[in-house]
Amino acid sequence: MSDGGAPSARAGYDLAVIGAGSAGFSAAISAAEQGARVALIGAGTIGGTCVNFGCVPSKALIRAVEPLHQAKAARRFDGIAAEARLTDWRAMVAQKQALVDELRQAKYLDLLPAYNRIAYRQGAARFAERGALLVDGAPLAADKIVITTGSRPAEPSIPGIGEVPYLTSTTALELERPPASLLVIGAGYIGAELAQLFARAGVAVTVVSRRGLLPEGEPEIAEALTRYLSDEGVRFVSGITYQRIERTANGVRLAVTRDGERIGIEAEAVLVAAGRRANTEGLALEAGGIATDRCGAITVDDRMRTSRAGVYAAGDVTGRDQFVYMAAYGAKLAARNALNGDALRYDNAAMPAVVFTDPNVATVGLTEAAARAAGIDVRTTVLGLENVPRALVARDTRGLIKLVADAGSMKLLGAHILAPEGADSIQTAVLAIKAGMTVDELGATVFPYLTTVEGLKLAAQTFGKDVTMLSCCAG
Repeated sequence: MSDGGAPSARAGYDLAVIGAGSAGFSAAISAAEQGARVALIGAGTIGGTCVNFGCVPSKALIRAVEPLHQAKAARRFDGIAAEARLTDWRAMVAQKQALVDELRQAKYLDLLPAYNRIAYRQGAARFAERGALLVDGAPLAADKIVITTGSRPAEPSIPGIGEVPYLTSTTALELERPPASLLVIGAGYIGAELAQLFARAGVAVTVVSRRGLLPEGEPEIAEALTRYLSDEGVRFVSGITYQRIERTANGVRLAVTRDGERIGIEAEAVLVAAGRRANTEGLALEAGGIATDRCGAITVDDRMRTSRAGVYAAGDVTGRDQFVYMAAYGAKLAARNALNGDALRYDNAAMPAVVFTDPNVATVGLTEAAARAAGIDVRTTVLGLENVPRALVARDTRGLIKLVADAGSMKLLGAHILAPEGADSIQTAVLAIKAGMTVDELGATVFPYLTTVEGLKLAAQTFGKDVTMLSCCAG
């Protein structure tokens, strides 16, 4: 990274952290634990996206509507009859909000008094010429700076979108009542999760996308999950080109073309889930000599350094690995490097990722396509859950496990799970990749019987044997 001149050495603070979400608190606490004087600068709701608008509220509502599906799924078992229905959407949303408020208080507001080396400053931060930092227009002196301002839902470039009152992943979770029908634009992890949430709540959901569901993942998983969500009533329209969106008397109408045919899709409401955009507007990064990419995200190296010496960035504002745990990890690393000489490198080689659909999508490491694009000769295997005893006794064989291994060394390079309990199984594969295990070593490891994670062992064994020919626990 280029040298642009560090913030003043005659500083009131050792470190200034811009942004008071998960990443900001991680950086501030890490620095304070090392004895540094820290200014934590926040604008808007303290706690950031995850606790207030993202992970916590979405997963709370996803869990809330699960019994509506599970009651229907009980029919898989002879002699069992069950019924569940949504009686009060507003009460469900209020309970979610109470949890959000409780966690924001306990995990953010109540923490500040415990760290007397952290001074919380409410206000808008921006850079002035030569890298000086201002908070609400007043100078704030700090030796080093970490930017952790996060991201927000991006607006897609669809003609007419600015004239339509669309929902985002934030406002959709605050609705006082569910719409009768919902058009979801975007089929990434946010679109997938919220489409299933609203479908289970009785909403007629249509998901529209250019490339189909979870386009960056394994195609076997995307195809299977599309089928499962379709079984729950979600309609998918993919391979399209957007033409225009407009209001109608009853809601919205989206015009698209597919294979040369013009299609009109109508719904009461539209939810935009077409990615996220870094929160860099207002920071005056150009004045501070801090480079961004074409999407406005701050450019950093593997030490979390920006293009200006003494200024670091972490989390969603960098446009990569947009998961709260990676934001916290990167911010902690940035703070330590800022204070101790840039020795630590950001490492996402064994980064787990989870999509909280049912079944879950849980992944770590390289996909087959990514490995081949990197020039690696790979071997892969796909094991359907009908071969996993846990799935059989649960009478729910929706899903599969795909493993990617180096064809020469047979080291595990990637693991991709689609399973009802996949989120709680992926960490075993994380540790296997981190430890450099081969698929033979993974297949020889003892796993508890009748667990979903045992499927990883069976999938690893399929590289060398037919697991259908094994007796129970014989692997």
